[in-house]
Amino acid sequence: MLKSILPKVKGGLITLLILLSIGFSYAFKLKMGEKEWLDWSNKCLSESFDPAAEAKLKKYEITLTGDHFLRLRKTYQHGKQEYFSLYLNKLDSVKYLGETTPSQLQFKTIADDIIVQTYEDPKGDIDSMATVLDIPVKGMSPERIDSLKDAIKFFKEDK
Repeated sequence: MLKSILPKVKGGLITLLILLSIGFSYAFKLKMGEKEWLDWSNKCLSESFDPAAEAKLKKYEITLTGDHFLRLRKTYQHGKQEYFSLYLNKLDSVKYLGETTPSQLQFKTIADDIIVQTYEDPKGDIDSMATVLDIPVKGMSPERIDSLKDAIKFFKEDK
């Protein structure tokens, strides 16, 4: 008597489809994790920072750290340095001021929560606090701005 092999093939095919769907679900993440947000944010900030906005700027470093600080260090041609540090949990708002020249990202806090320090300044080294940090930027599309805001929101909520 002849037996059909169709039930065996059908069962094997279903098992294969289940295994493939499980493989795909592990291969693609629906959400970005902290490392991905951190890498993307630093890339975005570095590529968007506009050093041409300050004529005597020699070099700069802008970094979003794993401990949720935004840090900006500017070094000018005559050796003066400015250092800004902002803990993202103290951040009140981020605005894109594209109508100004140069365009700026404006980070605001409710109180004086932005650390401002100067070094090698002919007027003397200064340690102070501020409520606003304006960062000159170039070439920021609305999608990029929204994505950066999403990253900052992720870090604010990830305490």
